[in-house]
Amino acid sequence: YIGSPLLVRNRSLAQYESKGLFLDGRQDGPGESREKVLEFGFDYCYWSVAPEESHYASQEEVFQDLGVTVLAGASEGYNVCLFAYGQTGTGKTYTMMGTLDSMGLTPRICQVRKWSYNSVYRVLVSFLEIYNERVRDLLRGREQKKKPSLRVREHPEKGPYVQDLSQHVVSDYKQAVDLLEEGIANRITAATHIHDASSRSHAIFTIQYTQAILENNLPSEIVSKINLVDLAGSERADPHYCRDRLTEGSNINKSLVTLGIVISALAQNSQMSSSCQSINSVASEGEGSGVASHTSCLSGGGGGGGRRHCFIPYRDSVLTWLLKDSLGGNAKTIMIATVSPSSSSYNETLSTLHYAAHARNIVNKPRVNEDASVRLIRELREEIDRLKSMLLSFQMQRNPSPSLSDQRDGSLSDIVNELKVE
Repeated sequence: YIGSPLLVRNRSLAQYESKGLFLDGRQDGPGESREKVLEFGFDYCYWSVAPEESHYASQEEVFQDLGVTVLAGASEGYNVCLFAYGQTGTGKTYTMMGTLDSMGLTPRICQVRKWSYNSVYRVLVSFLEIYNERVRDLLRGREQKKKPSLRVREHPEKGPYVQDLSQHVVSDYKQAVDLLEEGIANRITAATHIHDASSRSHAIFTIQYTQAILENNLPSEIVSKINLVDLAGSERADPHYCRDRLTEGSNINKSLVTLGIVISALAQNSQMSSSCQSINSVASEGEGSGVASHTSCLSGGGGGGGRRHCFIPYRDSVLTWLLKDSLGGNAKTIMIATVSPSSSSYNETLSTLHYAAHARNIVNKPRVNEDASVRLIRELREEIDRLKSMLLSFQMQRNPSPSLSDQRDGSLSDIVNELKVE
């Protein structure tokens, strides 16, 4: 994602895969070798398998590289999204939530109490999960034994949102962490062959940060949103699972497959747009045929049907619908791909790396979520300044002689003064 990093993190081996071949070549038992060498490039790569190793990446190191970036983007008024994807048991929840002894990214981000010292701010948090393609509020209270599913709507300006989702005002770190722990306790988990407490749902912890500031002596309000997403792990269907586990697994895989399709389509559209921009820049230097190439690239008409942008199936899954702006819209997005170093997970690791490589090609266009009236006033002032400079440049071209310029100084000042805003 443009302006946001993408990383790959190796987590510790689970008990079920303590024997086998490590992907770095260390032999620890029988394992299937792979002769083919594949290379992937990412912004960060962390090794978090054994704490005693010198190159071990701790939770604090991950936070300094990524969490600080999230907070900086939110304080500037941008929407930020951070989500972890990978096979079950590779450390997604550990990276996002952490443990009692090792806090993850989400509680560390909540730990920063005040992000801007020159503004009055308000922080709202919400916590939801997507279980079997249904949205559940994790902060509705434990007294409700059966939590009703919520509906996803789409606002014409603000984008997709969850109707009747509870939002809670927090003023310090303890309140935020208490809500986070309450939501985690209400989240659905179950034992699988891979993990004893595998997450059976996608969880989204949202922090809405509102700043009231003065900009050019005008009151302004900037609203930024941080989406911290812990995805359920991808897994293969096992006929020995009970019916509930199979249903959960099929819905998890359905949403993750849709997410992969959306990411691939967005990456293809981004590459197409960049190639069209390159063609247009070259064509603009020429004449005649250059104009025809420019028109053909933008319209995709005639024989250039292959250049049409792909349709993005956001609504094929609740997860992709809710993350619509984060994946391909108004947000700075960070993807964490977690993989296992065991050879028994070779196919899943390769699939995750391909997944992340596609996501790296997506180009988002985030913008500051400022007050519309303040933005309009600023843009008008910038337009006035631009017109002033154009007028001065035009006047200098018509009157290169200093004597003529002196004669017209009075009239030029009159014209410029007319552009001033009272």
